[in-house]
Amino acid sequence: MVLKTFGWSFAVTALGLVAAVFYGGWTAFGVVAILSVLEISLSFDNAVVNAGILKKMNAFWQKIFLTIGILIAVFGMRLVFPVVIVAVSAQLGPIEAVDLALTDKDRYQELVTDAHPSIAAFGGMFLLMIFLDFIFEDRDIKWLGWLERPLAKLGKIDMLSVCIALIVLLISSITFGAHAHQHGGTHADKAETVLLSGIAGLITYMIVGGLSGFFEDKLEEEEEREHEAEEKAAREGKPKSAVKLAGKAAFFMFLYLEVLDASFSFDGVIGAFAITNDIVLMALGLGIGAMYVRSLTVYLVRQGTLDEYVYLEHGAHYAIGALAAILLVTIQYEINEIITGMIGVVLIGASFWSSVRRNRAIAAAGGEAGSDEKTEVSSGV
Repeated sequence: MVLKTFGWSFAVTALGLVAAVFYGGWTAFGVVAILSVLEISLSFDNAVVNAGILKKMNAFWQKIFLTIGILIAVFGMRLVFPVVIVAVSAQLGPIEAVDLALTDKDRYQELVTDAHPSIAAFGGMFLLMIFLDFIFEDRDIKWLGWLERPLAKLGKIDMLSVCIALIVLLISSITFGAHAHQHGGTHADKAETVLLSGIAGLITYMIVGGLSGFFEDKLEEEEEREHEAEEKAAREGKPKSAVKLAGKAAFFMFLYLEVLDASFSFDGVIGAFAITNDIVLMALGLGIGAMYVRSLTVYLVRQGTLDEYVYLEHGAHYAIGALAAILLVTIQYEINEIITGMIGVVLIGASFWSSVRRNRAIAAAGGEAGSDEKTEVSSGV
């Protein structure tokens, strides 16, 4: 099972490391290995959230996610995206940007760093909306009940998550502009760019997420219509087949997954510059890491891990909230990538341990958790 799921990742790892040795010797080998670990540690929460969405899709769209999706993730975000950043920020043509990346690495890194506030604003807002929509939704299973119960009540206020996100963006852009102006920085005139980038991230989330939700609702209506037929089939001893997302619903969910993956990869791409400014090594290292994230996503779906460890999804969304906050803070302050990665690992680890304790408590009680209160007690929260 492990070899079947992670086989391609192992193969890409071997090829990537061999290519690194041929490209730049053992030093390059070490850099690529470090970048791979960086990407995996920063993106584990991505895999958990992806799995929650991917399990709703049918087998065909799961394969699309693993084939076309991985091409978009590896080549689009880890190779093309850094070049596009430079092309747009420096107003260069694509060929000039590639030439700059290969021939003048210091200048290339400088341009990407210069574009960081806009990237952080876009990614930060997209991820913040995911987090806010999650915590404001009333759920049967609550991990941190003392926090999630009052937030779920607040969530009944229409458009609350959008209002909070816009307030956060406004504060970020104003403080960024004031800070840059005070210190005479080169970004003093970029507060408006940060604001526009953040709004673009918000609009992207609302369009893609809205379309995904619309078609998912359509699917639920279809499931209700087929419910009676499934019950009849069960009474007759025929196996029931769960309805999975297909057609337009799956397409927009796939699109949502790709935008989500792109937002998650911002911190990995930017963080990679702390290790190397060589675009080839960056693409190799981050590409290997992206493959493992995809394989891990599929593993979580096929093993039913999210159903068994019910708080994992909570932990991942709290990690998303932390990452969103970090991205918005890095608009004007530098934060070490190790801190970024460790926050996600700690939150997901805590949610996993809570899930294990819950399962043990339920097993000891000889049944299933019958209420929120029982769930919270058994989780030790």
